[in-house]
Amino acid sequence: MTTLCFDFGNTRLKCAVFMDGSLSAVEVLKDDSLPSVEALLDQYKPNKAILSSVINHDSAIEDVLMRTTQFHKLNHTSKLPITTPVGKPETIGADRLAICAASVTLFPNQHTLSIGLGTCTTYNFTNKYHEFLGGSISPGLIMRFRAMHEQTALLPLVKAKHNFPLVGYDTNTNLQSGVILGMSKEIDGIIEAYKEKYNNLKVLMTGGDMPFFLPHLRNELVADPDLLFKGLHAISECN
Repeated sequence: MTTLCFDFGNTRLKCAVFMDGSLSAVEVLKDDSLPSVEALLDQYKPNKAILSSVINHDSAIEDVLMRTTQFHKLNHTSKLPITTPVGKPETIGADRLAICAASVTLFPNQHTLSIGLGTCTTYNFTNKYHEFLGGSISPGLIMRFRAMHEQTALLPLVKAKHNFPLVGYDTNTNLQSGVILGMSKEIDGIIEAYKEKYNNLKVLMTGGDMPFFLPHLRNELVADPDLLFKGLHAISECN
């Protein structure tokens, strides 16, 4: 059994390939065009497919997936391993549903805080009864760098780096220290606030920007770059 799990995010378009329940490959799509998806279908010949999208993708993609696979598009009506007793469940991001589904699949009957580091930083809390209760959203790494560049006259647009000092010695290193260390302290602070309220809390983290923060965090957590894909696969099995 081969399942393709598509994740169309604001920054990256990816597809994970699961064979007999195990993750075997992750493919990066150059765009959301029909040929890009058809190339993966030709290569892997999947039995099933699931799509999580937070962008306005080409609708023809869903048509071809429905014709060639047992297809499911993740949305608020999907069958999930979690419940969503929050107001307006139709507004919950597909990516948030997926990482929460993965968290309860990996750590059942336990409070989980799943942190997604993407275009935005999302904090997603699911209690031990597998109820997704919400969380919080804040600007992501690139968004913070861009905001300082676009909303000032002189600050440059810089890219994140792994090595920078606590005390910046020029504009570039000041921006690096402020954004990356500032976000790290934010992440640790929110984790600690949840730990004060919920016992036996499991913290998970995922997202493309995760490597920039792991060296600076003091709280223990499970770092899994494939967490969203594991959640999509779990949801695919439910549907």
